[in-house]
Amino acid sequence: EQSDRKRLPCPLDPKHTVYEDQLQKHLKKCNSREKPKPVYFVQDINAGLKDAAEIPEKQIPLSSLSIEELQNLIVKLKKATNGLELHLKEQILSHQALQEALNDPKNGESAFKHLKQQASILGNMEKLHLLGPGRCFVEFGAGRGKLSHWVDIALENIENVQFLLVERATTRFKVDGKHKGRDSIFERLQVDIQHLCLNKVPVLEKKKLPVVGIGKHLCGAATDLALRCLVESYTTCCGEEDEEPAPKRCRAAQTEVAPHKSAANESTTEDRQPVAGIVIALCCHHKCDWTHYVGRDFFKSVGLGPVEFHYFQRMSSWATCGMQETTSKASTSEDSEDQTNDTEEHEQTLSRTESGSDTLQGLLSAEERKEMGCLCKRLIDHGRVEYLQQQGYKAALQYYTEAAVSLENVLLTAVPNPPLIPEPTM
Repeated sequence: EQSDRKRLPCPLDPKHTVYEDQLQKHLKKCNSREKPKPVYFVQDINAGLKDAAEIPEKQIPLSSLSIEELQNLIVKLKKATNGLELHLKEQILSHQALQEALNDPKNGESAFKHLKQQASILGNMEKLHLLGPGRCFVEFGAGRGKLSHWVDIALENIENVQFLLVERATTRFKVDGKHKGRDSIFERLQVDIQHLCLNKVPVLEKKKLPVVGIGKHLCGAATDLALRCLVESYTTCCGEEDEEPAPKRCRAAQTEVAPHKSAANESTTEDRQPVAGIVIALCCHHKCDWTHYVGRDFFKSVGLGPVEFHYFQRMSSWATCGMQETTSKASTSEDSEDQTNDTEEHEQTLSRTESGSDTLQGLLSAEERKEMGCLCKRLIDHGRVEYLQQQGYKAALQYYTEAAVSLENVLLTAVPNPPLIPEPTM
């Protein structure tokens, strides 16, 4: 009798099935059902481009371009990147909070690589004086919440610390539960970053803590959405509430190096800023989107537009896809739980057609192809740096781990710039 019952794909999510005679009951409790929108949901608040005329039409794949068209794109790429700082400095740091875990022989190779990256991110945060009391750490694309977990460990015995973990997907094997009984507060926001209005998150409305935005391998357009969420929608809202928005920094001030602040006097200056800092490990440039991209003004300033952006973000996969087979083999050996439930090393998902592999035969060597892919990444990232500078931040790109640990090894950091009036020089 039981075997006669028919199972159907769930109409809300065909990845799972349900008995036909229980379908209506299931639809009322299915995890994929549309839930009431939270108070901090504001449709497309961080989406970016509003002008429909500028939204690019669907482009033909790279593989359909002629040799001449591809060569023309490469010429444009080299011209646009000429004069940019392409050789990033190394800031491969560590943090004592992870030393025990890093020295634990039970950790496999994959777990060890993740720990090294997390340790360096924390080391860079410490160098920027972002690890301190009275902060709200917002982890974008949080997944299981590992990065926030280690920040919390690093801030042991420090009071008035809040964590907001932003993740649009339902996540299994979360590490949030490990922090019950501690003073720090963890809260999950299940929302797409595109629609997240931080200013309406109750804890930020109430406490008005300065925010530190963090992320480990924040994929493609999610980085642009997170940047706009922090430095436009949140900062603007805070400025309107205070009725004294922070003035835009002049170009001269943007080029200055911020003086190192001691932990003692740090809070007096930083607490006035709604955003105290941003530390994001970048990845998956091939998943960027012109509509959301924060560096559109920079692209236009060097004579480029949505068409070139479309092809450059596709070409960015050339920087890493040559290593894809090796990487995917290595990732299947250890720590299957980490790999399946905390997919932080995002695989390249472009087909040979999309990435233009077939067209490249005979045009570029493997090394030249990799170099062009890296140029595309740096060009896209430079647009993000210029955007942050124009918004009044001192922004930088650096290598935060070795390529052998992760091919996506660039960290974007930003802290508020010095005031308009520079300090007198001695």
